[in-house]
Amino acid sequence: MITLATARRIGGQLRNDPRTIALMVLVPTLIMILLYYVIDNEQAFAQWAPVLLSIFPFLVMFLVTSISTLRERTSGTLERLMASPLRQLDLLLGYGLAFGVAAVLQVTVALAVSLTWLGYEPRGDLWALVLVALLNALLGTALGLLCSAFARSEFQAVQFMPLVMVPQILLGGVIVPREQMATVLEWISNVLPMSYALEAMRLAVIGGDLGGDFWRDIAVVAGCVLLALVLGAATLKRRTP
Repeated sequence: MITLATARRIGGQLRNDPRTIALMVLVPTLIMILLYYVIDNEQAFAQWAPVLLSIFPFLVMFLVTSISTLRERTSGTLERLMASPLRQLDLLLGYGLAFGVAAVLQVTVALAVSLTWLGYEPRGDLWALVLVALLNALLGTALGLLCSAFARSEFQAVQFMPLVMVPQILLGGVIVPREQMATVLEWISNVLPMSYALEAMRLAVIGGDLGGDFWRDIAVVAGCVLLALVLGAATLKRRTP
């Protein structure tokens, strides 16, 4: 009940903030449309579309979640809530649920536009593509909740974006396949959750029978989401009124 109440409160705040809704829902789709016309090649866009569907939800949800949660920390809202009987994990799960619903809407709009207007036709099962894209958005949400604990201003929250996001994208195999990287970089890549998210997306796009490697990658990403939520809950200090 506490988790659902928290989710409803955050959802109400998001509904009253049209700029944040536009950033979460429309911006990734608009960027995909822009890149479609910049590339101007359906075959090339078909190769990049799965990567974009993995990265954009991840980036946008991280940015929005970290800044929104930081506002609640600095305004004293979280301190007042922690003076009540609710538990830290209940609070973080409520945040995760509210932003998770926003992530579902974001991924739905981006996929709908890609599959219709932009003419993207995945060879694999659509449900697998949706699952990976949604998990990437939830991963960005969970990491945003965690990183908000270490920022003291919105500017610092934005500074975490290149620190947390860029290495995962560069080492995730987007530009250079992971197996072709230097050994040390490949080791680092093996502990970054985005590497497994991008690999799961690649397997989902290829199609065919999704075997153990796909579900292993899905389990790793889902486990990282839960781990980030638990660590984020640990950063919330309970105060007495």
